[in-house]
Amino acid sequence: MPTTIEPLTDNSDANSRFGIGQPLRRFEDIRFIRGAGHYADDDVDPKALHAVFLRSVHAHADIRRIDIAAAKAMPGVVEILTGSDWTKSGLKSVPARPSIKQFDGSPIAIPNRPALAVDRVMHVGDCVAMVIADSAQHAADAAETIEIDYAVKPAVIDLHEAVSDKSPLIWPDVARNTSFKWRVGDMDKTEAALKASAHVVTLDLVNNRLIPNSMEPRGVIVAYDKDRNRIALSGSIQNPFGYRDLLCDLFGWPKDKLHCKASDVGGGFGCKNQIQPEHVMLVFACERLKKKIKWINDRTGSFLSDAHARDLVTKVRLGLDASGKFKALAVDTLANLGAYMSTNGALIPTLPTAAVLGGAYDIPAVAMEVQGVFTNTVPIDAYRGAGRPEAIYLLERIIDVAAAQLGISPVKLRRQNLIKRAQFPYKTALGQQIDVGNFDAVLSKALDLADEKGFAKRAKVSRKQKKLRGLGVAYYLEATLGPPADSARIAFDPDGRATLSVGTQSNGQGHETTMVQIAASQFGISPDKFSFRQADTDATPIGGGHGGSRSLHLGGTATLLSARKIVERGKTIASHLLEAGERDIEFKRGKYAVAGTDRAITFEEVVRASFDSKRMPPGEKLGLDETASYEREGYNFPNGCHICEVEIDQETSVIEIVNYSVVDDFGRIINPMIVRGQVLGGIVQGIGQALYEETRYDETGQLLTASFMDYSLPRAGDISHINIELYEDAPTQTNPLGAKGCGEAGATGSPPAVVNAVVNALKDYGVTHLDMPLTTGKIWPILRKTF
Repeated sequence: MPTTIEPLTDNSDANSRFGIGQPLRRFEDIRFIRGAGHYADDDVDPKALHAVFLRSVHAHADIRRIDIAAAKAMPGVVEILTGSDWTKSGLKSVPARPSIKQFDGSPIAIPNRPALAVDRVMHVGDCVAMVIADSAQHAADAAETIEIDYAVKPAVIDLHEAVSDKSPLIWPDVARNTSFKWRVGDMDKTEAALKASAHVVTLDLVNNRLIPNSMEPRGVIVAYDKDRNRIALSGSIQNPFGYRDLLCDLFGWPKDKLHCKASDVGGGFGCKNQIQPEHVMLVFACERLKKKIKWINDRTGSFLSDAHARDLVTKVRLGLDASGKFKALAVDTLANLGAYMSTNGALIPTLPTAAVLGGAYDIPAVAMEVQGVFTNTVPIDAYRGAGRPEAIYLLERIIDVAAAQLGISPVKLRRQNLIKRAQFPYKTALGQQIDVGNFDAVLSKALDLADEKGFAKRAKVSRKQKKLRGLGVAYYLEATLGPPADSARIAFDPDGRATLSVGTQSNGQGHETTMVQIAASQFGISPDKFSFRQADTDATPIGGGHGGSRSLHLGGTATLLSARKIVERGKTIASHLLEAGERDIEFKRGKYAVAGTDRAITFEEVVRASFDSKRMPPGEKLGLDETASYEREGYNFPNGCHICEVEIDQETSVIEIVNYSVVDDFGRIINPMIVRGQVLGGIVQGIGQALYEETRYDETGQLLTASFMDYSLPRAGDISHINIELYEDAPTQTNPLGAKGCGEAGATGSPPAVVNAVVNALKDYGVTHLDMPLTTGKIWPILRKTF
């Protein structure tokens, strides 16, 4: 549905370097470069206590006995909490959002998750005890002296084993370890369409488990405010409003009992968007001790306790008619949930995946079944893209497989089936309304940018150098999701400076610049007149934090609306100062003017006048301070085409990305430099999943990749220059900015583009599919084959 709000206009001077669409450098980078950022561990208070968590060394075991006597006697120890303390409290489970129901309408299985293990542990890294001391070192020393007697039980790690009749049950009341079976789409229609198809292509694939590895580990600080009888929680989190609401529900508190905020956060990617046991226990302990407590996870703890991601086994079937037209898509997925249901665990493999299943293609029948399965592994939750990369990966891979089987060019098959511009607004088979797009034009621009026509010549040169060259194309469709509403407040000071407060949150996305750019453009003033406040439950009435590529769409629109309210109030003040009717006042380029005359007053003069009761209209409140909220009017769908070109050294099996090009349609661009940075970062993360990152457990549930010695991430030398172009000819009609989210797009399009390129390079070796990551170890035996 098109927005009913007037579209964004720019009141900056025509020659402004700061207006909408200008590549304004990020304000926040100055303090980051100078080391003046404020992260969780920068909260240094000599009076604060410190917490350390003792974690399980077994994937599945009963706890026979915990002996904390020696630990309590250690220097500096203030308190030690175990599962018995949690049980005595009478508190419920660590909260999970009940986002879906099973296909038959019954509730999904969500086993109880205590904040500290009670009677048994469910995965390596499960929290068993919390030690609070006068220093982090004293707490760690004490934790090492806690004695635990475990009775080890069989661990269930493999997804297929977990759902077999012979598998041990992780939770006694959860049959076949299955939390839910969820369906979307018309199953009967899809099966009938597949049966009637001239060709049905089938592909089994794995979407590999990832560990987020944000630069800053998780950490929080909690403090008791005696005067207000409330607790303040701050730290490395992604959504303070969500944390407040879920924690207050758990503890049975009114929302004003808990103040949550985040300062600078060194990367989130979804792994800081959940309530974890450590957060719960910090609040629990603070309420109990009435003391300030700090906890910072270490890197090993991050590997063992940060929510992991992806981990899906999927069967895809694509039906095509004799001409290559797509007729049906059926998807059956086993989704690993880990040992517990994480905050968003049921949501990620279901609703967000369904939001873009079918991608940018005209597919009349689409259906999906997802079976959520418990295993003795770290729980699964959101990671950049959260369901949408999974959907696009399976689709873009099976299209390449279909093209190979039918003897059709992958580009031709995609172009033939893309939704045409004349078909918009387009309603997908799963009911999503895509309002606008020009997919064919974006594909053409990407092919030109990548010089696809010159690929054959480059491949011949590579072959002479004993290298195999491959080209992979992937067209992605994204959807902006996340919490559906946000708010913003703009408050001016008498000196003309202003504070912009938003309910969204930046974890490196540049909101401090982009949001201010929007506000400044409405007033026609320089962005350097603004201070910025974000992610604080005291600053705005509502907020959705960061996630789902939602921030510009929702927070940016709220900023626009609050600025417009101030502009309108300014008209009232200006009409009084200019002694003219309010209807005759126009506002352009930072000035209020009486229409048809040369009588005018600047916006800055109106701001100053608003604080002078003698100059204000009778009855008008002093100052300019306005708040606005905005609720999503409709989803928007970022989209684009990624083209990856690789070389594989035939002697070493090393894969090198030699060219990477992408054209993105994000609607109207506020700051192209920031957008390109977001795309670049997402692409690199997608390359990491495609080529390097592999989370491995042994049969006992021990995490074999629990350090950077074993878990590989892409390095600067692994990445070639990435060519990025932005297509702005299809602004969305679903919000007044005309903007579509960009934060997760790079990680959505890059995995299939890279895998398609590698498989294309290996086509002469009979390779039609390889599961990620495409490590040298997987390529080496292929190149050693003889025919």
